[in-house]
Order: sequence, then C-alpha cells, then structure tokens
Amino acid sequence: MVFKRRDRRPIWKIALEALWPRGGWGRAARYVQHRLHRLPDAPEKIARGIFAGVFTTFTPFYGLHFVCAASIAFILRGNIIASLLATFFGNPLTYVPIGIISMKTGYWLLGLNKDPAMHGSLGRKFAEAGQDLWHNILSIYSGAPTDWHGLSIFYHEVFFPYMIGGIIPGLIVATIAYYLSVPVIRVYQNRRRGTLRDKLALLKKKKKQADAGIASD
Repeated sequence: MVFKRRDRRPIWKIALEALWPRGGWGRAARYVQHRLHRLPDAPEKIARGIFAGVFTTFTPFYGLHFVCAASIAFILRGNIIASLLATFFGNPLTYVPIGIISMKTGYWLLGLNKDPAMHGSLGRKFAEAGQDLWHNILSIYSGAPTDWHGLSIFYHEVFFPYMIGGIIPGLIVATIAYYLSVPVIRVYQNRRRGTLRDKLALLKKKKKQADAGIASD
C-alpha cells in the first residue's frame, strides 16, 4: 500500500507518543496554532470553533471530545475543523489541573461532602467503576447478578460533579480563548493576504518583463 508505514511501531511506542509527541507538546501546540491561522474562514467563525473545542476539554466525555466539540461548533456556526484542533488544549499537561478545577467547582456548586476518604480515593473510584462495568458486561453471558454500586459512586462523586463543575471554568477559559483568537487570526490573515498580493504582483511584473523581451526580439 502507498500510505502504509514501512516501520511498524510497537504498541508501547504508540501509547508513549500519545502522551508525549516526538517534538514535545510545545511543537504540537505550534502546529495546531499554525493550522488554525491558515483556516480559510472569517476570524470570528474560527474563534467560535476554538471556543467550542476549548470548552469541550472541561467536560468528562473523554473519547467523545471531537463529537462534542464539532456539535457545539455546529450550533454556534463556528468552524468545525477549528473546534477539533482546539480540543488539543486538553492534553496530559493540562488534564490534571482541568480535572481538579472542575471537580472542586462541581463539589462547591452541588454542596457535596469534600472528604475524599468517604468512598476511597479518586483512583479507587475509577478502578471500582471499571470493575463493575466489566463484571456487568460478562454477566450478560454468564447470568451472574449485576452490580452497579461502584458505577453509582463514580457517577455521583466524580462524573456528575465534573460535568457540572466544568461549565463555569470552561466558559471562562473558552471565552478568553475566543477574544484572544479573533485579533491574532485577523492579523495573520491580513499579513498572509499581503504576502500573497506581493507574490502575485511580482509574478505579473516578471511576466510583463518576459513579454517585453519576447516582443523586442
């Protein structure tokens, strides 16, 4: 196949590069920024897409961030490609502070008990929810009784507070990203148009010189 990789990467290397790209997250961020600037749309429309993507990173719908960002961008009439690129605001370097802020805000808004020892640590809640999910899937074939206790704790103490708590900080950060993006994208697009005009003018000048040379011959 034409587009098939010659060297097959091992699974551990794929997982490692997902957490830390080859050039680092700084290089990945610069690439995303470059792609956003080159999108052929109005700055406001691109910025609405960025708003959607950044806001989505404050939601607990991991694995569905692309779908959520594209849906929000569609509703806001923003650039969908920009929304997908902006989801890279959420990465292994930012997900921890995003999660902490969202969880603390959610617990505060819902008035929940903030004692983490009540039903174990956050990692334990994730583990027990995963065990319950796997057990309930197997119970379809084994006939064993289902158990939703761990998933119930996870929903009420992690997922729901995260979902509610991520709305306010998500809106704040996404709004800041919107208002910062509009002037930056506009300046970049104007500069790029100027560069293209200069190149076009230079090509026309060379063509006229070439035509004049042919006519003189």
